[in-house]
Amino acid sequence: MNTAVHAVIAVKSLGLAKSRLSEGLPAHRRPHLVLAMLSDTVTAATATRGVASVTVVTPDPQVSALVRELGATVHPEPAAIPPHTSGLNAALAAGAAAVRQAHGPVDLLALQADLPALRPAELCDMLASTGHRRSVVADHEGSGTVALLVRGGSAALNPLFGPDSARRHIAGGAVELLGDWPGLRQDVDTAADLERAAALGVGQATGALLREIGVSRACRVTEDLRRAGSSLC
Repeated sequence: MNTAVHAVIAVKSLGLAKSRLSEGLPAHRRPHLVLAMLSDTVTAATATRGVASVTVVTPDPQVSALVRELGATVHPEPAAIPPHTSGLNAALAAGAAAVRQAHGPVDLLALQADLPALRPAELCDMLASTGHRRSVVADHEGSGTVALLVRGGSAALNPLFGPDSARRHIAGGAVELLGDWPGLRQDVDTAADLERAAALGVGQATGALLREIGVSRACRVTEDLRRAGSSLC
Protein backbone atom coordinates (compact mmCIF):
# COMPACT_ATOMS: atom_id res chain seq x y z
CA MET A 1 0.00 0.00 0.00
CA ASN A 2 1.35 3.45 -0.87
CA THR A 3 -1.54 5.93 -0.71
CA ALA A 4 -0.22 9.49 -0.75
CA VAL A 5 0.22 11.17 2.61
CA HIS A 6 0.66 14.78 3.66
CA ALA A 7 3.58 15.38 6.01
CA VAL A 8 3.61 17.80 8.94
CA ILE A 9 6.79 18.98 10.70
CA ALA A 10 7.06 21.37 13.66
CA VAL A 11 10.06 23.62 14.37
CA LYS A 12 10.38 25.97 17.36
CA SER A 13 12.11 29.35 17.33
CA LEU A 14 15.76 28.92 16.36
CA GLY A 15 16.99 30.58 19.54
CA LEU A 16 15.36 27.83 21.61
CA ALA A 17 16.40 24.85 19.54
CA LYS A 18 18.85 22.03 20.30
CA SER A 19 20.10 23.16 23.72
CA ARG A 20 21.30 19.59 24.38
CA LEU A 21 23.97 20.10 21.72
CA SER A 22 25.64 22.82 23.80
CA GLU A 23 28.58 20.56 24.77
CA GLY A 24 29.48 19.75 21.18
CA LEU A 25 28.51 22.84 19.23
CA PRO A 26 28.89 26.56 19.97
CA ALA A 27 25.62 28.40 20.63
CA HIS A 28 25.95 30.59 17.54
CA ARG A 29 26.22 27.47 15.34
CA ARG A 30 23.12 25.68 16.66
CA PRO A 31 20.55 27.71 14.66
CA HIS A 32 22.57 27.00 11.50
CA LEU A 33 22.53 23.29 12.30
CA VAL A 34 18.78 23.31 12.93
CA LEU A 35 18.20 24.97 9.56
CA ALA A 36 20.55 22.57 7.79
CA MET A 37 18.95 19.46 9.28
CA LEU A 38 15.49 20.80 8.53
CA SER A 39 16.55 21.50 4.95
CA ASP A 40 17.75 17.93 4.48
CA THR A 41 14.63 16.49 6.15
CA VAL A 42 12.25 18.53 4.02
CA THR A 43 14.27 17.85 0.87
CA ALA A 44 14.11 14.10 1.48
CA ALA A 45 10.40 14.20 2.30
CA THR A 46 9.43 16.23 -0.76
CA ALA A 47 11.47 13.87 -2.96
CA THR A 48 9.67 10.81 -1.58
CA ARG A 49 7.16 9.02 -3.76
CA GLY A 50 3.94 8.89 -1.79
CA VAL A 51 4.36 12.23 -0.01
CA ALA A 52 1.91 14.69 -1.55
CA SER A 53 2.89 17.77 0.46
CA VAL A 54 5.03 18.94 3.37
CA THR A 55 3.81 21.55 5.85
CA VAL A 56 6.12 23.08 8.47
CA VAL A 57 4.59 24.71 11.55
CA THR A 58 6.86 27.38 13.00
CA PRO A 59 6.92 30.86 14.55
CA ASP A 60 10.38 31.57 13.16
CA PRO A 61 10.80 33.81 10.07
CA GLN A 62 14.11 32.22 9.04
CA VAL A 63 12.58 28.77 9.16
CA SER A 64 9.59 30.01 7.18
CA ALA A 65 11.78 31.53 4.48
CA LEU A 66 13.82 28.33 4.11
CA VAL A 67 10.76 26.12 3.97
CA ARG A 68 9.18 28.19 1.21
CA GLU A 69 12.41 28.04 -0.80
CA LEU A 70 12.26 24.25 -0.56
CA GLY A 71 8.74 24.14 -1.93
CA ALA A 72 6.98 23.28 1.33
CA THR A 73 4.08 25.09 3.01
CA VAL A 74 4.39 27.20 6.16
CA HIS A 75 1.74 27.29 8.89
CA PRO A 76 2.01 29.61 11.90
CA GLU A 77 2.52 28.13 15.34
CA PRO A 78 -0.67 28.25 17.47
CA ALA A 79 -0.87 31.40 19.59
CA ALA A 80 -2.32 29.49 22.54
CA ILE A 81 -1.30 26.02 23.72
CA PRO A 82 -4.08 23.93 25.30
CA PRO A 83 -3.49 22.86 28.94
CA HIS A 84 -1.45 19.67 29.42
CA THR A 85 -0.31 19.79 25.78
CA SER A 86 3.30 20.24 24.66
CA GLY A 87 4.11 22.97 22.18
CA LEU A 88 5.36 20.39 19.69
CA ASN A 89 2.18 18.35 19.82
CA ALA A 90 -0.04 21.43 19.61
CA ALA A 91 1.92 22.64 16.59
CA LEU A 92 1.65 19.27 14.84
CA ALA A 93 -2.10 19.06 15.56
CA ALA A 94 -2.60 22.58 14.19
CA GLY A 95 -0.60 21.71 11.08
CA ALA A 96 -2.62 18.54 10.55
CA ALA A 97 -5.89 20.49 10.84
CA ALA A 98 -4.63 23.05 8.31
CA VAL A 99 -3.60 20.31 5.88
CA ARG A 100 -7.04 18.70 6.00
CA GLN A 101 -8.73 22.06 5.63
CA ALA A 102 -6.71 22.60 2.46
CA HIS A 103 -6.74 19.06 1.02
CA GLY A 104 -9.72 17.29 2.55
CA PRO A 105 -9.73 13.96 4.46
CA VAL A 106 -6.16 12.94 3.64
CA ASP A 107 -3.66 10.61 5.33
CA LEU A 108 -1.17 12.33 7.64
CA LEU A 109 2.49 11.84 8.53
CA ALA A 110 4.01 13.65 11.50
CA LEU A 111 7.77 13.75 11.03
CA GLN A 112 10.61 15.00 13.19
CA ALA A 113 12.57 17.96 11.83
CA ASP A 114 16.05 16.69 12.69
CA LEU A 115 16.61 13.74 10.34
CA PRO A 116 19.66 14.82 8.31
CA ALA A 117 20.50 11.26 7.19
CA LEU A 118 16.99 10.48 5.92
CA ARG A 119 16.83 8.89 2.46
CA PRO A 120 13.70 9.19 0.30
CA ALA A 121 13.91 5.44 -0.37
CA GLU A 122 13.63 4.73 3.37
CA LEU A 123 10.61 6.94 3.81
CA CYS A 124 8.99 5.51 0.69
CA ASP A 125 9.57 1.97 1.95
CA MET A 126 8.11 2.84 5.34
CA LEU A 127 4.96 4.30 3.78
CA ALA A 128 4.53 1.25 1.56
CA SER A 129 5.09 -1.21 4.40
CA THR A 130 1.89 -0.62 6.34
CA GLY A 131 -1.83 -0.32 5.86
CA HIS A 132 -2.54 0.06 9.57
CA ARG A 133 -4.76 2.92 10.65
CA ARG A 134 -2.05 4.24 12.97
CA SER A 135 1.66 3.38 12.75
CA VAL A 136 4.73 4.64 14.58
CA VAL A 137 8.47 4.49 13.90
CA ALA A 138 10.66 4.65 16.98
CA ASP A 139 13.99 6.46 17.03
CA HIS A 140 17.38 4.72 17.16
CA GLU A 141 17.11 4.41 20.94
CA GLY A 142 13.69 2.79 20.74
CA SER A 143 11.98 5.26 23.07
CA GLY A 144 11.25 8.40 21.06
CA THR A 145 9.16 8.78 17.90
CA VAL A 146 10.52 9.94 14.54
CA ALA A 147 7.37 9.34 12.49
CA LEU A 148 3.66 8.91 13.18
CA LEU A 149 1.51 7.79 10.25
CA VAL A 150 -2.28 8.07 10.34
CA ARG A 151 -4.29 6.47 7.55
CA GLY A 152 -7.92 7.40 6.99
CA GLY A 153 -9.14 10.95 6.64
CA SER A 154 -11.41 10.75 9.69
CA ALA A 155 -8.69 9.70 12.14
CA ALA A 156 -7.15 12.49 14.21
CA LEU A 157 -3.37 12.81 14.27
CA ASN A 158 -3.32 12.88 18.09
CA PRO A 159 0.47 13.34 18.39
CA LEU A 160 2.10 12.31 21.67
CA PHE A 161 5.70 13.32 21.00
CA GLY A 162 8.02 13.80 23.97
CA PRO A 163 9.78 11.48 26.45
CA ASP A 164 8.93 7.80 25.93
CA SER A 165 6.61 8.78 23.09
CA ALA A 166 6.94 5.52 21.16
CA ARG A 167 5.41 3.58 24.05
CA ARG A 168 2.66 6.17 24.46
CA HIS A 169 1.82 6.12 20.76
CA ILE A 170 1.65 2.31 20.84
CA ALA A 171 -0.53 2.42 23.97
CA GLY A 172 -2.79 4.79 22.05
CA GLY A 173 -3.33 2.23 19.29
CA ALA A 174 -0.42 2.75 16.90
CA VAL A 175 1.37 -0.28 15.45
CA GLU A 176 5.15 -0.11 15.72
CA LEU A 177 6.96 -0.52 12.40
CA LEU A 178 10.22 -2.47 12.65
CA GLY A 179 11.82 -1.88 9.25
CA ASP A 180 15.52 -1.27 8.68
CA TRP A 181 15.52 2.50 8.15
CA PRO A 182 18.63 3.86 9.89
CA GLY A 183 18.43 7.34 8.41
CA LEU A 184 14.77 7.71 9.34
CA ARG A 185 15.44 6.56 12.90
CA GLN A 186 18.50 8.78 13.46
CA ASP A 187 17.16 12.00 14.94
CA VAL A 188 19.69 14.40 16.45
CA ASP A 189 19.45 15.66 20.02
CA THR A 190 23.03 15.27 21.23
CA ALA A 191 26.57 15.49 19.88
CA ALA A 192 26.71 11.68 19.81
CA ASP A 193 23.55 11.61 17.70
CA LEU A 194 25.11 14.06 15.27
CA GLU A 195 28.20 11.86 14.97
CA ARG A 196 26.03 8.81 14.23
CA ALA A 197 24.08 10.72 11.60
CA ALA A 198 27.34 11.90 10.03
CA ALA A 199 28.60 8.32 9.91
CA LEU A 200 25.43 7.26 8.07
CA GLY A 201 25.90 10.11 5.60
CA VAL A 202 23.91 13.30 5.87
CA GLY A 203 22.25 15.46 3.26
CA GLN A 204 23.78 18.33 1.33
CA ALA A 205 22.95 21.16 3.74
CA THR A 206 24.09 19.40 6.91
CA GLY A 207 27.15 18.01 5.17
CA ALA A 208 28.20 21.48 4.02
CA LEU A 209 27.80 22.89 7.53
CA LEU A 210 29.74 20.06 9.16
CA ARG A 211 32.55 20.44 6.65
CA GLU A 212 32.62 24.16 7.44
CA ILE A 213 33.06 23.47 11.15
CA GLY A 214 35.52 20.65 10.57
CA VAL A 215 33.46 17.47 10.92
CA SER A 216 34.71 15.66 7.82
CA ARG A 217 33.09 12.32 8.64
CA ALA A 218 29.78 13.80 7.45
CA CYS A 219 30.93 13.20 3.89
CA ARG A 220 31.42 9.42 4.00
CA VAL A 221 28.38 8.84 1.81
CA THR A 222 28.64 10.66 -1.48
CA GLU A 223 25.88 12.70 -3.04
CA ASP A 224 25.84 10.26 -5.94
CA LEU A 225 24.96 7.43 -3.55
CA ARG A 226 22.22 9.52 -1.97
CA ARG A 227 20.73 10.22 -5.41
CA ALA A 228 20.86 6.52 -6.23
CA GLY A 229 19.14 5.70 -2.97
CA SER A 230 16.30 8.11 -3.70
CA SER A 231 15.41 6.22 -6.87
CA LEU A 232 15.12 2.76 -5.34
CA CYS A 233 11.44 3.00 -4.41
